[in-house]
Amino acid sequence: MITASTLRGNIYHLLDQVAEHGLPLTVSRRSKVLKICRVEPSAKLDRLVRHDCIKGDPESIVHLDWENELYLPHGSTGT
Repeated sequence: MITASTLRGNIYHLLDQVAEHGLPLTVSRRSKVLKICRVEPSAKLDRLVRHDCIKGDPESIVHLDWENELYLPHGSTGT
């Protein structure tokens, strides 16, 4: 454990050590203990939160016929 004053004097060196070796750094500041540690980035898809959005059976919407719902401007063929 180091003091905040020691951290202030060697902050770049100490942060480089944490980044390189992955060992957390514990700092004492006004009777509080703080920890500086390396955190590995996660992929964006790993941070997605699952939402149960479909009410009912999801298989029931797989083969929906949208042909009657489709609006085509005059003269468009839709293909």
